Amino acid sequence: MSWRVVVVSKRSKLEYKMNYLVVRDNNVVRIHLSEIHTIMIESTAVSLTAMLMTKLQERKIKVIFCDNNRNPDSEVIPYYGCHNSTEKIKNQILWDKDYKDIVWAKIVEEKILNQAQLIEHINKDSHARLIDYSQNIEPGDKTNREAHAAKVYFNTLFGSQFSRRNDSTINASLNYGYTILLSAINREVVANGYITQIGIFHDNMFNQFNISSDLIEPLRPLVDKEVHSWGIIDELLPNNKMALVDLLNRKVEINHKSYFFLNALSEYCKSVFDAISAKNITLMRFIKL
Repeated sequence: MSWRVVVVSKRSKLEYKMNYLVVRDNNVVRIHLSEIHTIMIESTAVSLTAMLMTKLQERKIKVIFCDNNRNPDSEVIPYYGCHNSTEKIKNQILWDKDYKDIVWAKIVEEKILNQAQLIEHINKDSHARLIDYSQNIEPGDKTNREAHAAKVYFNTLFGSQFSRRNDSTINASLNYGYTILLSAINREVVANGYITQIGIFHDNMFNQFNISSDLIEPLRPLVDKEVHSWGIIDELLPNNKMALVDLLNRKVEINHKSYFFLNALSEYCKSVFDAISAKNITLMRFIKL
């Protein structure tokens, strides 16, 4: 299974040769395509060939492009993820609303439990409140336990004055990390034959990644933990960004087995799709962060 995240951060030329990505700058680096999960192009001074892009899409390798400030701003997603993608997309459109609500409640429960685990050693009272929220989630989260938990969680983690709406270095860091995760999830959605626009809970007509926005929720604390570990920083520096990209290479647990995060992500996403299609919530497998 592919596992490398390749970050191209300076002027260079990328091309394809005999199943290898070839990176040419002052030196020449070759990486076999079978090893690559994601390529992140940080510099706008990078050029690449159409042949390389075609081969990357054939292998469903995610390509992320950054803007002039080296922040992710776009990605490349292939049209077709698997041989029966048309059938899967038709089924996705017809997914049962009541069962999607059940699946969403399970996703929210897992998210809150992961949040509770992260703040357990910071504030016992906040931890207890999150555990209580996780045990009182209705299908579709009709009582909005997710939002109540988020307020307690972020105020515990980053201080009572913190808001996700603030223009701050913390939020810039969180958003950068979430974007990296979202891109990895988009790849899995397409690889499984589905489209990113049709979600389980999220249903925003301006959001091209509704289902990825659903699937990312239990994984956000992975980014939150990394950003919290930095303490107070004035600027999101390249080493901070690399630390967030490197989260994709972490070892995690899923279904009582140890995996690299990207491989575990594949298992997690597929299990959610299987659970909805079969209307069997016991098929869901969550990543232990």
